[in-house]
Amino acid sequence: MFFLRVFTGLSIAFGHVIKKLPVSEGFINSISNLGFPIPAFFAWSAAMVEFGGRVLLVMGLFTRPAAFFLSFTMCVAVFVRHADDPFGTKEKALMYLLIFLLYLFTGSGKFGIDNAIRRS
Repeated sequence: MFFLRVFTGLSIAFGHVIKKLPVSEGFINSISNLGFPIPAFFAWSAAMVEFGGRVLLVMGLFTRPAAFFLSFTMCVAVFVRHADDPFGTKEKALMYLLIFLLYLFTGSGKFGIDNAIRRS
């Protein structure tokens, strides 16, 4: 659980999400094209959840709330943004959705800050 949490969080936060910060006009326009009201707000919210949530996931801190919001963003990616795309295109977002759901239901595991707080 620890290695999956750390690898998933770091690989996406610094390999994919870091490109979204600061939020660009292109990202805001893509959010607008999805039909979200106040696209700048939702673009910034998505970018902050995707980056901050993954950092929290790596630390194992507030794992379940972070996993909930990360799962929501991945649901938007899989079922809205890539809804009409072939499976190969949405495969990565679907895989991350399943990983985030795992952490939503199980928590950070033995080596997370959440567990250390619970024990003390």
